Amino acid sequence: KMTSRLKKNRKKRGNVSAGHGRVGKHRKHPSGRGLAGGQHHHRIWMDKFHPGYFGKVGMRYFHKTRNQFHCPAINVERLWSLLGEKTLEEIAKRPAGEVPVIDVTKAGFFKVLGTGKIPQKPMIVRAKFVSKRAEEKIKAAGGVV
Repeated sequence: KMTSRLKKNRKKRGNVSAGHGRVGKHRKHPSGRGLAGGQHHHRIWMDKFHPGYFGKVGMRYFHKTRNQFHCPAINVERLWSLLGEKTLEEIAKRPAGEVPVIDVTKAGFFKVLGTGKIPQKPMIVRAKFVSKRAEEKIKAAGGVV
């Protein structure tokens, strides 16, 4: 707690209205509490600083279960990082015919997107969904989706 001797109000002792004026007076909530009057006496302020605050847009979706729309995505450039350093070292030791299988769903991703570059090494990618560009890039590197 702050000691009263340090408060600004000490300086105002003896001055009748303590810096709040005689005519206007310091009243509790002269313009309403919170966002009161957004469509009335605070209309200009709402329109200026919060355009689009009032009203509706779009259609309603009753009982929207987020499960159906859960689809975390990963970019092509990050695919090799899912394997980890130990597995990459093991892959380097393997004969040329063996190809690593990258299961994206095990890492918690459902969709593979096509941003970024990938090394020209063949790989097998397992995912629920794959974008066109991602598929093109993987196949160009000699891989399979």
